[in-house]
Amino acid sequence: MEQKLRTGITGCGKVAHLHARALVNARNSDFRAVCSRSAGKGREFASGYGVSSYTDVEEMVEKEKLDVVVVCTPHPAHREPVINALMAGAHAMVEKPLASDLEDCDAMIAAAEKTGRQLGVISQRRFYSPSLRMHRAIQDGLIGRPVLGTIIMLGWRDKEYYESDPWRGSWEHEGGGVLVNQSPHQLDLLQWFMGSGIRELYGFRDNYNHPYIEVEDTAVAILRFENGAIGNIVVSNSQKPGIYGKVHIHGSNGASVGVQTDGGAMFIAGRSGIAEPPVNDLWTIPGEEKMLEQWIKEDTDTFNSVDATEYYIRLQHEDFIDSVISGNTPLVTGREGRKTVEIFTAIYRSQRDNAPVKWPLYPENERNDMDGRIPLSG
Repeated sequence: MEQKLRTGITGCGKVAHLHARALVNARNSDFRAVCSRSAGKGREFASGYGVSSYTDVEEMVEKEKLDVVVVCTPHPAHREPVINALMAGAHAMVEKPLASDLEDCDAMIAAAEKTGRQLGVISQRRFYSPSLRMHRAIQDGLIGRPVLGTIIMLGWRDKEYYESDPWRGSWEHEGGGVLVNQSPHQLDLLQWFMGSGIRELYGFRDNYNHPYIEVEDTAVAILRFENGAIGNIVVSNSQKPGIYGKVHIHGSNGASVGVQTDGGAMFIAGRSGIAEPPVNDLWTIPGEEKMLEQWIKEDTDTFNSVDATEYYIRLQHEDFIDSVISGNTPLVTGREGRKTVEIFTAIYRSQRDNAPVKWPLYPENERNDMDGRIPLSG
């Protein structure tokens, strides 16, 4: 008999509905409850799924005997509910990014290790077929050694988007802009594909056409990996109505592989669907060049047969719950999630210091400028 774990959600914003639908449909999930600081909002959310509502995470875990809690609060507010859920006895899956700063990352990772519980981070684009295909090819040595990795993500966010929730667009409540909210998926894929730690990074960020928000809408960086490979990051929310998001990896034997994770107008939870199917848009491995057309058709057919906004999140929840049941490691752990936070933290610090940032990265407990995100007067 298939084992099901009792699951719940804390944070009842727009993205939480995607997780609720995924937990209802996941083969190994028994969705039981939600938690919100607003009792009314929690009850309204819960009524749509026939589950219980709470205003306290620990009470929810204890009364419902939850095994897994999915944390969907705004990025700077992940730490407290994650630690509370872990200490109450549940495993925790966190919406990306793991946190907006390294101190919160380390506190959550330490709590997971202390309690012996799993900590995972949502990065459902790893579960796209073209992403998995790329990773397998790289792991199998089909491009030799990865020597150059690139991200180009050109999207758009309008004023209505930033006004849709009171926390959007501010350093304090969102923690950052395109780096913290829109690009973590691609940042995660880049470091996963390259398969090597980062040695140093030099980057810039700015706000070019969103004067009504505090945070950046554009950022670029160059990276040097520990194995000598190099990388380039270009991400922006300033291209109407959104063009594409791509991650390409080039190998030492001259072969290249790539994925277009996003095409056209970018997905916005609660406002729009995924415009175009994720596909491999680059594949020059000798003997496999002609496979590209077949894979694009297969992946497009899969995309058209599912609700893509829910389906890939469901796959990641199933992977995480399976890891809890089996004791194995989930595909995207808390430590993997920290790597993404390291990358955008390094870009903020590099801009501030006008210098390369070297790894390893630690919290800057002696400063109060959010890694260079908040200018200090005087």
